[in-house]
Amino acid sequence: MAAPTAGLHFTPELLERLKARGIGHRFVTLHVGAGTFLPVKSERIEDHRMHPEWGEVSQATAEALNAARAKGGRIVPVGTTSLRLLESATDAEGRLQAFSGETAIFITPGRAIRSADVLMTNFHLPESTLLMLVAAFSGMDAMRAAYAHALTESYRFYSYGDAGLWFREPAQ
Repeated sequence: MAAPTAGLHFTPELLERLKARGIGHRFVTLHVGAGTFLPVKSERIEDHRMHPEWGEVSQATAEALNAARAKGGRIVPVGTTSLRLLESATDAEGRLQAFSGETAIFITPGRAIRSADVLMTNFHLPESTLLMLVAAFSGMDAMRAAYAHALTESYRFYSYGDAGLWFREPAQ
């Protein structure tokens, strides 16, 4: 398993400051395995298979996130693994449902993201499933521009690197 490193940016003090501004938070559980971090070695992306991982989104969390969105709020997963789990728990209409079980979801460019509006995550390594998820979420142009900036400014990459706030690519 791996640590939820994107969430390390959130200290108890920061969570209190967010709460004071009316920004809530909810927790989900995903038992991340090494497969999440393995590079894609298939010639064709669609031939890559994710290792199944067990996760849970409680009924209370699904209801709270749906209610926040209904009031005009945004769902902002912290970390690509949180987004993967939320996508696994989202129905065809974009509503979150309670979820408990295995997921092997592989999010690549061209797949619509229904569960989240904004994503906070660290900068990920090339050829990783995590980088492909960010490209699917924000679009290739936004991802390339952000990564070029990160390289120019010597940002740190991977689990204990710098984080970015990614906005969902508008529907084409």
